[in-house]
Amino acid sequence: MDAISAVQLLLLPAGALAVAGLARRLNLSAPLLLVLAGLVVSVIPGVPEYSLSPEIVLFVFLPPLLYSAALDSSYLRLRDVKRPVMLLSVGLVLFSMLAIGLTAYALIPGLALAAALALGAIVAPPDAVAAAAIGRKLGLPRRPMTVLIGESLFNDATALTAYRVAVGALAGVSAGFLSAAGQFAYAAGVGLLIGMVLAYLASRLLTRIGDALVANAFSLMIPYAAYLAAEVVHASGVISVVVVGIYLGHQMSNTSYGTRLLSRAVWQVVDFLLESIVFALIGLQLLVVVRGLHGQNPWQVAGYAIALFAVTVLSRLAWLVPGTYLPRVVSKKIRSSETQVPWQHVAVVGWAGMRGVVSLAAAFALPKENLPQRDLLLFLTFAVVIGTLVVQGLSFPWLIRKLGVSNEQERFQDDLTEAAAQQAAAAAGLARLEELVAEEGVLEVHQQVVDQLRTRSERAALQAWERLGGGTGPEGEETPATVYRRLRREMLAAERQVFIRLRDQRRIDDEVLRRVMADMDFEEATLERD
Repeated sequence: MDAISAVQLLLLPAGALAVAGLARRLNLSAPLLLVLAGLVVSVIPGVPEYSLSPEIVLFVFLPPLLYSAALDSSYLRLRDVKRPVMLLSVGLVLFSMLAIGLTAYALIPGLALAAALALGAIVAPPDAVAAAAIGRKLGLPRRPMTVLIGESLFNDATALTAYRVAVGALAGVSAGFLSAAGQFAYAAGVGLLIGMVLAYLASRLLTRIGDALVANAFSLMIPYAAYLAAEVVHASGVISVVVVGIYLGHQMSNTSYGTRLLSRAVWQVVDFLLESIVFALIGLQLLVVVRGLHGQNPWQVAGYAIALFAVTVLSRLAWLVPGTYLPRVVSKKIRSSETQVPWQHVAVVGWAGMRGVVSLAAAFALPKENLPQRDLLLFLTFAVVIGTLVVQGLSFPWLIRKLGVSNEQERFQDDLTEAAAQQAAAAAGLARLEELVAEEGVLEVHQQVVDQLRTRSERAALQAWERLGGGTGPEGEETPATVYRRLRREMLAAERQVFIRLRDQRRIDDEVLRRVMADMDFEEATLERD
């Protein structure tokens, strides 16, 4: 690699991180700002061309992003919404593929049906990263958030399997309904089986590794191992990775506290870096895909793009509304087991159909043989991806606010249940302390230590109640717990300055400084509240 190539390689992540950091500072949606910045930068003369590699996206970026999302999801909540998630991740993807594919087949002269269906499979799966980021920031309720995340975890498996069938048909491989159904069943079933086996083995290993650094270094390899193990036997690597992530996330409480603390930081950094690069790459493809339209009628191409964008958006709504309410009408079991879904939640989920980099990667992977309209299909994919990210992404926050969808009641209920749990846990801890005092007879010698432990346990229980408005001060004033955290943070800042000054005066070594700073950082982390 020459020096120019090395600089170009570094420019992409550096620029993406700068834009993402600016978005965080300005409280804007990082995915949307990255895409828009990529579009602008791509037309600046002299900027190097970054061509999207399908292999890098599908084998380097996709596994860790899927794994991290699955690791951070809730198995129990996903189980509660498994029916709507399956309706979206399987039913909606296939419905969208048919709607988009048949529209393209009817509009574009000379386009083969298999190619049209391949296009449908390419743009069918939404990428919920942007929607989830906006939803979290604006306080989207838990159920629609879980549905969106669950859909994004599994819909790529459906779309990529359908894509393989369509591309196989382009190459002359027979793909009847039974054959396609068999391929899907094999890919999903074997991917699920491989994921379950690897999840069990990885869980056993992680719980036995006492070193947090080694455990998290090992965890970085898990998504790639799960993805490749399934893809080698032509199964769904997506399902394998998702199953492993969900299982390990559910079992994370069995690992050491050091592993858990480090794991969150590690995967936050991985997510931030990879997502920043991915969304920047989407915008940077503008010139690459436009260059392939040489000789095409621009107005005609624009008409195709607008029509397919409209079908993409409307097909989601056309599936979601009856898919949400019709089962309740025809099934008494569903009516009795599931609560009524507010129409506002349906509207929010229906509008959260932003497409992402997986669609572009699949389009770039389309074969050049037997597909003369490949460049046109690539541009149409790009147009749908950019259209959904910009139009739906920019209007999504407005829609959430306009409909008054909020998780305020859920946050209050969470605080209430946490307070009750903290009180029960504190009672158990104090009871155990009294047992140890009675058994070991340490009270006479270590009265001060025992009193400190009692005070610490009682304060932890009181802090949770104070967040509900149960503080001792007048309304609007800081609670004792808030005052404690604020004053202790100020004390820690002063203590750090002393250690830094002593290090600068060569009275303590850097190793000593790092050790005491780590202890103080950990204490300050325990003072932080979301």
